[in-house]
Amino acid sequence: MNKQKESTGGDLSALADDARALMTATADVAGEKVSEARKRLAAALERGKEIAGDVRDKAVEGAKVVDQRVRENPYQAIAIGVGVGVLIGYFVSRRCSRNSD
Repeated sequence: MNKQKESTGGDLSALADDARALMTATADVAGEKVSEARKRLAAALERGKEIAGDVRDKAVEGAKVVDQRVRENPYQAIAIGVGVGVLIGYFVSRRCSRNSD
């Protein structure tokens, strides 16, 4: 999961870098359509930064809430974790046994 997160973050960063490079490359190009496209691209980049910031803030807030709940109820958290693990193990073993038939 962490590799996927890093990959997605790297992809978004590369996209933003490419967009900035495109804006720099077209800085000396005149024309109404190019100017309009540059404005839309700049607005999209700004909106992307806002969305990324909002997502990051919500993720941090959610992690803090979960951390607080686990600290308040450690045994319930352990029981839930074990229960989820058992369910995942059951479904995986069932799928593996089905594939071997």
